[in-house]
Amino acid sequence: MSANVLKLVRLTEKSNKLSSELGQYSFQVAINSNKHQIAEAVEKAFKVSVTRVNTAVYRGKNKKSRQGRPSMTADYKKAVVTLKAGDKIELV
Repeated sequence: MSANVLKLVRLTEKSNKLSSELGQYSFQVAINSNKHQIAEAVEKAFKVSVTRVNTAVYRGKNKKSRQGRPSMTADYKKAVVTLKAGDKIELV
């Protein structure tokens, strides 16, 4: 199951600041995953020690197509993972 937990790494100004100052990294994860699965997936994928996982579920936004038909973007779940002091993930 851990192979399907991590979807992508969220690279934003805020996440870059968190990673450089606090050792926290942001990931978009499967919406049905829990904190234990997320921690295990990050530890396996990047060979680091996870100390804390915070999650938030975001609802999709309302959109309109060019023809005016209403639609929605997909819901997603974001996880902010805190690593043990000294551990680092090289993203770039």
